[in-house]
Amino acid sequence: MEKLIYHGSDVVVEFPEIRTHRYNKDFYYGFYCTEMKEQAIRWATRHNETGILNVYKYNPIESLNIKVFPEMTEEWLDFIVACRSGKSHAFDIVEGPMVDDTIFNYVQNYIDGSISREAFWALAKFKHPTHQISFHTVSALATLEFVEGIEVKNE
Repeated sequence: MEKLIYHGSDVVVEFPEIRTHRYNKDFYYGFYCTEMKEQAIRWATRHNETGILNVYKYNPIESLNIKVFPEMTEEWLDFIVACRSGKSHAFDIVEGPMVDDTIFNYVQNYIDGSISREAFWALAKFKHPTHQISFHTVSALATLEFVEGIEVKNE
C-alpha cells in the first residue's frame, strides 16, 4: 500500500537519517514525516519564509515492528509521555497524531502534574487533526523512496 508522505525542512533531504536532538520528540528520536502536505509545508517554513517540501513514496514492510495510533487515546498519551521523558521503544515505525504547540503545553502540564488526565482530554479534544509517521531504524528508512524536493513559501 504505497502512499506519498512529506517531510518539511530547509534543505532537500534525499537520504533521510535518524538524528538525535537536544530534546525528545513525540515518538522519540527518528525521522519524521506526515501524510498531510499542508502540515509539512508549515514545518518547512517555520523558521524562514521559504523551505523545502520533501516528497517520499512510503512502502511499509510487514516484517517491521510498526505501531499505529489511529487517534489520540490513553495509550497514545502514555506513549508520548514516556518518549518525551527520554524512554526509548522497540518500534521501527510509529504513526499517529502529533502533539502540536498547544497540545504540547497540555502534555507538559500533565507531566508536571498541574492538570489531571481528565483535564488533558477535555482540552485536547477540540484541536484540529494532525498526523506524523516516524522512522526509528535503518530498516524503517528503507521503506522510503525520495521523489522530489519542492521549494515552498510561507503563506
